[in-house]
Amino acid sequence: MITNGFMVPHPPIAVPEVGKGEEHKCQPTVDSYLKLADRIAEIRPELILLSSPHAVLYRDWFNISGGKKAYGDLSRFRADVSMEVEYDEEFVKTLEKTVGEFPCGSQYDRDKFLDHATIVPLYYINQRYKDYKLVRISLSGFSLPMHYQLGMYLQKVCNMLNRKAVYIASGDLSHCQPGSSYGEKPEGTVYDQKIMETMSSGRFNELLDYDPLFLEKAMECGHRSFTIMAGAFDGRKVTCEKWSHEAPFGVGYGFAEVKDAGKDPDRHFLTQYEEKEKEKVREEEEKADDLVKLARKSVEAWVTKKEMIQPDQERSEKAGVFVSLHKDHMLRGCIGTINPLQDNISLEIIHNAISACSKDPRFQPVEKEELPYLSISVDVLKKPERIQDKRMLDVKKYGVICSTKDGRRGLLLPDLDGVDTIDQQIEIACSKGGIDPDSDQVILERFEVVRHV
Repeated sequence: MITNGFMVPHPPIAVPEVGKGEEHKCQPTVDSYLKLADRIAEIRPELILLSSPHAVLYRDWFNISGGKKAYGDLSRFRADVSMEVEYDEEFVKTLEKTVGEFPCGSQYDRDKFLDHATIVPLYYINQRYKDYKLVRISLSGFSLPMHYQLGMYLQKVCNMLNRKAVYIASGDLSHCQPGSSYGEKPEGTVYDQKIMETMSSGRFNELLDYDPLFLEKAMECGHRSFTIMAGAFDGRKVTCEKWSHEAPFGVGYGFAEVKDAGKDPDRHFLTQYEEKEKEKVREEEEKADDLVKLARKSVEAWVTKKEMIQPDQERSEKAGVFVSLHKDHMLRGCIGTINPLQDNISLEIIHNAISACSKDPRFQPVEKEELPYLSISVDVLKKPERIQDKRMLDVKKYGVICSTKDGRRGLLLPDLDGVDTIDQQIEIACSKGGIDPDSDQVILERFEVVRHV
């Protein structure tokens, strides 16, 4: 079983061969690493599970490093530090059989070289203890609940194989603290304070509720790594201890230890989260207007029966329509038309709802099991108008269409989370159409929408 978990940062400067005397600038972190090495030597685990933000990352796959062994070094940091680790092949094979259709495994492992987020913690551990095998776990572009679920699978396989294991959740905190070379943002300090409270209190349910937009603005590194570790303790009582926290270079470094303290039926946080999300969607359905109800009915009929419904009432008006699907606070599909292609707005919604759940090239088609968790909105577009100056835009009020004379075109809806400036709005719209946003050949149009939720 997984007896202990450790939230750790991975600053290369904490390694003396890299720091060359400067490692004292993050002395609390170095001291915590020495403490970590002692704790691992005391526990003497057979297996170390380690999740790294800098291992190969896929948007729609959890990569598990495969093979018998792996090598890595810190030569990119001009340091003569190297190591070879032995992987637990039996664990990886058992995990791949256990997860079923869950998108996880070693078959797409493309980078055999150990990354620094793996090497830095192992550098200290190896000084005190080497009698272990490693499983290296990559993060993904999936939602936080899916990262938590991966941790649950890791726990299950550990129990199946009777492995004595510890979990190392490698990840720095915010990269936009005061003094950061990335620039300072208020979200940075807020995130560090909040995540240290979450991890040192054991309130791991909070990890699933962090807003992805807030995480992006905070420029965090390790949140998904911490979430996988939390999932590995699902259904378990834990005791937690904060070891250290600092941000000497404008980047947050946090240490905390998690200890298993027995079963706890009240700590099945993924189940609780899912029930809460289903209730939220049910409340949205009750409040939804006719257009959103039509979109939801279209999605449900297509996903469950591959049937295109007929509208209960056909409206005479015609308009371009975008149908957006969200799940776990993340976009799950969005397809729309700038100008109407169907005979009326009802048919426009039906066709675009089906496309949003089954034909958005960024996502796999929506599965039946996902339907209770989908939030749906419908944007009805007003007629676009050409503008001569970007100052005529307003990211909250107007969507933008960027196009060129050769037919390239990209669109962005108004009032989107994370889109705060006109330049940002134009850049995103241009990228959708393969257009250089700095070109003087860009044609700008603006439009208003009526958003139905």
